[in-house]
Amino acid sequence: MSDPEKKFSKKQLICFIAGVTAFAVGFGILSFLGIRKICREVHKHKLMKENIVVEIDELDIKAPVLEGTEQSVLSEGAGHFVGTGRVGKGNFCIAAHSSVIYKEYFNNLNNVLKGLDIVLYDIDKNASHYKVSDFFIVEPSETWVLDDMGDDRVTLITCTDDGTQRLVVVGLLEK
Repeated sequence: MSDPEKKFSKKQLICFIAGVTAFAVGFGILSFLGIRKICREVHKHKLMKENIVVEIDELDIKAPVLEGTEQSVLSEGAGHFVGTGRVGKGNFCIAAHSSVIYKEYFNNLNNVLKGLDIVLYDIDKNASHYKVSDFFIVEPSETWVLDDMGDDRVTLITCTDDGTQRLVVVGLLEK
């Protein structure tokens, strides 16, 4: 028998079909996840164009800051505590998740160091520069960190790794 006339055995045919099927399913899953990731990135960039943005370049943090801290807001980006300061004025307080389960905008915040630059871009994309002056852990009930301290600062808040406490990062406005 010549090569073109050889037939596949039943076992080879089943393996071939299984391989093609596995490839098609894997390609489909990767395509779905890739398209989903692209859609999330497009949505994130849209939010950053339309809202305040917080950025700590050294920690690879860049997030849109939406109004409010409800779960629906924090599932989209960082949230500004209603009733706290404005960009460049008072105590502008921001919360965001640091969890792979939710939006992970503040995942790297636990690597913060004193002296790092925090930049807030207002809606018109004017930059206000802050320097990290302090960071500490508090209990969730310690809301005094949201109070006006008589200076111009940004206060970033996220959960600790175990979720039982809050990491607070304070940056003072550079004049």
